[in-house]
Parts: sequence; C-alpha cells; structure tokens
Amino acid sequence: MNPMRPTPRLTTLLLLTALSASAHAAPPLPALGAHSEAITVSGISSGGYMAVQFHVAHSSTVDGAGVLAGGPYECAEGSTWRALNNCMAPDASYPVPDAGATVARIDDDAAGGRIDPPAGLAADRVWLLSGDADTTVGRPVVDALAALYQRWIDPSRIAYLKVPGAGHAMLSVDDPQANACATSEPPFINDCGVDAAGALLAHLLGPLQAKAAQAAGALIEFDQRPFADAAGALGLAGSGYAYVPTACRSGGCRVHVAFHGCRQSHDQIGTRFINGAGYNRWAESNQLIVLYPQTLPRYGWTWDGWWPRWVFNPKACWDWWGYENADYATRDGVQIKAVKAMVDQLGRPPAP
Repeated sequence: MNPMRPTPRLTTLLLLTALSASAHAAPPLPALGAHSEAITVSGISSGGYMAVQFHVAHSSTVDGAGVLAGGPYECAEGSTWRALNNCMAPDASYPVPDAGATVARIDDDAAGGRIDPPAGLAADRVWLLSGDADTTVGRPVVDALAALYQRWIDPSRIAYLKVPGAGHAMLSVDDPQANACATSEPPFINDCGVDAAGALLAHLLGPLQAKAAQAAGALIEFDQRPFADAAGALGLAGSGYAYVPTACRSGGCRVHVAFHGCRQSHDQIGTRFINGAGYNRWAESNQLIVLYPQTLPRYGWTWDGWWPRWVFNPKACWDWWGYENADYATRDGVQIKAVKAMVDQLGRPPAP
C-alpha cells in the first residue's frame, strides 16, 4: 500500500473538516483605501524572522521593520537543524551566518528576480530588541541581524534596544496580565516597563500623537482563506484580524503588519496578542491600520489542492525555515504572497 495515497477514511475526514471550516468563514477583508505602497512591519521570534523576510523581499514597498528576538534573512537556509542551532542558540560549532555570506544570498535572490533589489533598503528604518534573559534566541543572533542591516542602512537609522532581565517575549505595557519581565513562557507577553510597540512605531514612522486612552476603533476578523488558497499556503489560519481606527474607514491611513510569534496565534491564545501587544492604542491616535495575519498549529495531513500533504508546525510558527516551500523567504514564499495580497486589499479604494 502506498503510504502517501489517502485512504477513503482519511479522505472523508479531510473533506468533512474542510466543509466545517467553510461553514464558519469570517467576512472578507475590506478595501480601505490605505497607503499600501509604503508600509511598515514588525514581529517577535518567528514573527521577527518573518518581518525580516517580508522587508527584504518587498523592500520597495516596506519602509521599515521592527524585530524582537529575530535574526538574519534566510538564516536557516531551509534547514530545521540550522534554525534550531545557528539561528537560535549559536555557538562555536554552529555559528550564526556571517553577514558577507548572507549579503551574497540576498544579491543572488535579487539577481534571480526573487526579491526586490536590496538598494531599496537604504532609505528604511529598523528597530531591534533583544532581552538579556532571552535564552530562546540568543543575543548574537540579533547582533548578526544588526550587522546585516548596516550593509545597506546608515547606523543612525537603526535603533537597537537591549533590555536588562527581559526574557523571550513581546514587551508590552498594555496587557494587564503580562508575565514577569524575565519569563519565557506563553503567552510570551512580558511587562518590563517597555512599550515595544510604541517605541518601534515611533522609530519607524516618526513622531507620533499621544497614545489614545482606549482602542475605540474596530477589531475586525476576516477570512484569510482566499489569500492562502491563491498563494498555496497551508500554514495560515482560516481567519486573520485587523485593527481599523475610527478615522480609517474612509481611506488615507498607513498600514503596519504585526507578525505574532510561535504559540501566539489566535488558535492558541485568542486575541491576547492582538489586544495586548500594544499596537492598537497607538494606531487609533495615528491613523494606522494594524494587520494581524494568523498562522495555525498544523501537525498532520491537510489538503494541498486535490491531494493531502503532511505539514508539521505544531507551534504555529511563521515559516522561516521552509516547512511550506523552498522559496519561503522570497516574494514566491506562499506566506509572503498571502500577506502581500492582504496588504494590497487594504489599499484598494473602499466601496462607495
């Protein structure tokens, strides 16, 4: 018996799962006339790696990136082993990639038309954060990312915050139940007295209006499946989220994409990251739409067109080592294509 051929029972189970998901689809992502041609991105951990990939792949569209506990572009080189060692806990045997080698990979991807020319990075701004107590993604990894960005971006445009005693987490002052500063446990939102979202947005966007007293706009759930299906992405959840300030329904607002980390998806912690990471109150007072695309835990068979495929991503990480496809870090990466399509949709003129 061919182990890759689905049994009738497996086929029936997958079909019922797909039909059940269809019955609970969220509304479509609205067109909001946003400035989708000049966006900013940020992320924590796997979301930090994803922010870097999206930034480098679309440097003509992305004006800046905020990265917490993330590392260089294509650090894993498609290898889970490299991801876990060289790109998270490097040592003498498994060093973080040299900036020169990574530049060569970027140049090769650009020459092949897989990413935008890296010269598009020069006018951008970058904000980085590493916690002293982060044993998940070591300081040398973030140092290597800083060194890489300096190949194109003037150091005066790069902010690098090293937080004493901070664990592996999003640092927020907006989550009333945030973990203690040194914690590296779910939901990976810590109170260190640092408003990371506000600091990175101010660096990437320039001076901001004071944070709103409350996020009085609309947190919308939208159907991610049309974007995922069009791109061929299997690791995305059925729904994504977007925070839309009151003033942004009629168009003209900027867009920021916030990538959650592993074990921070809506399927795992609900809206805890979406509401507690600290972006929304800043967005409300600064005419900024925040897009929260979502992954989901997958560890088993799932549909890939007409055939099932095995996907192993039990922690709902963003793809920064190639579990979706070999082009994961480029414009052809299925998750990058899907998120870019979401941004483009936000930029379309709103319905009259």
